[in-house]
Amino acid sequence: MPGAIYAEGLVKTFGDVRALDGVDLDVPEGTVLGLLGPNGAGKTTTVRCLTTLLQPDSGRAVVAGLDVLKHPNEVRRSIGLSGQFAAVDEYLTGRENLQMVGQLYQMKAKAAKARADELLAQFDLTDAADRTAKTYSGGMRRRLDLAAALVVSPPVMFMDEPTTGLDPRNRQMLWEVIKQLVSGGTTLLLTTQYLEEADHLAHDIAVVDHGRVIARGTSDQLKARTGGERVEVVVHEREHIPTAREVLGGFGKGDVTVEEHTRKLTVSVTGGAKLLAEIIRELDVRGIEMDDIGLRRPTLDDVFLSLTGHVAEEKPEENGATADAPAKDRKQKKEATK
Repeated sequence: MPGAIYAEGLVKTFGDVRALDGVDLDVPEGTVLGLLGPNGAGKTTTVRCLTTLLQPDSGRAVVAGLDVLKHPNEVRRSIGLSGQFAAVDEYLTGRENLQMVGQLYQMKAKAAKARADELLAQFDLTDAADRTAKTYSGGMRRRLDLAAALVVSPPVMFMDEPTTGLDPRNRQMLWEVIKQLVSGGTTLLLTTQYLEEADHLAHDIAVVDHGRVIARGTSDQLKARTGGERVEVVVHEREHIPTAREVLGGFGKGDVTVEEHTRKLTVSVTGGAKLLAEIIRELDVRGIEMDDIGLRRPTLDDVFLSLTGHVAEEKPEENGATADAPAKDRKQKKEATK
């Protein structure tokens, strides 16, 4: 039985660019799937195909038990969507934006107003509720856009890089909102470039590169594929490199790599801060002076380097959709509520 979000063999091309090259996904009900990858990997194209905003060239997709190609209108009534760009009407006030979304979902005016007030308070926008959105800062617009995606509580939510433009406090606020949604039974597909975000929110992570899912697993499982934690040491004297290498080799679980020109040694370890303290003591006993030492955990670049041989560098936005993207997302958000 497919999950709340299911995709099999999704393919989408734009001219000579193969944005999706056979994407397979299965998201169980009431869970969060983090779709992790750099710009250009295919994340946004996947979301747009699953939310009926793009039609795949081939493949199958089912959302909330509904075939995306056969029943697009029904799918739109069963989902919530926050696009990659803040898709608000800048000539309406914050409150009017939220009330408009509620009415598009056929909420009664009184209920739409009450829900708007609730979300304005939740996203710390009450003081700006009656200002036009064009006077909002970028972060405020993003928060308003996210609030609009939550006007109704659909069984399935899609959030495409939702924390873009948010400061740490507002990012944490959004994380708490997402956790509350999921605890209430909502299924969420979340795209992100940040392993930290997937760490906090996702039950499972699908790593996407060049339009394909290249790895799937929990955050811990993906980190393990990169070698887990690493201790990095920069010795003060080049002549101490051999001894430091011997020490690290005794604590590590693989070969010690050495960068002679920077005097840096690196080794994969298991044991965290406790093991780091033991390594520091042993280096001190051996009389090795250090310029720096630290415990480094895998990053997004580490994951991608391990899986693909290249880092998650910035790429041009996929599918050529950067032109007038906010206006396009506004139009798509309205279409998705019909």
